[in-house]
Amino acid sequence: MHNIDLCVIHLFAAWAGFLCGVVSGAVVGLFFHQEGWLGGYGSYPRRLIRLGHISFFGLGFLNALFAFTVSAVHAPGLIAHIASIGLIAGAITMPLCCFAAAWRKPLRFMFPVPVGSLLIGVALTLSMFVRS
Repeated sequence: MHNIDLCVIHLFAAWAGFLCGVVSGAVVGLFFHQEGWLGGYGSYPRRLIRLGHISFFGLGFLNALFAFTVSAVHAPGLIAHIASIGLIAGAITMPLCCFAAAWRKPLRFMFPVPVGSLLIGVALTLSMFVRS
């Protein structure tokens, strides 16, 4: 896969994440005025819902930065490809894990999936600088 393809894929992932963040924020915003919603502001489910909502934006920015990084740094194909998979997988699974764990607390044990994916993606992206 060429670097230009990775740029397009990650810019799309960034903007899709931003859209999901806006939509999830709008849905959650319908209920924020209810003090007792999901057990109150500081409750476990409500904190995870907020984390899932904001993760769309944060990981969208991470994917946009990856697109710019790949365009600026001569990245070895395999390293860039694996980093790409890690960042996309993390951007998809992190909000899903947040919402799932808010729904059923034992599902919090799924968090190593997005965290591991993002760790691989970020570490390999950083290694692209060292190798270039």
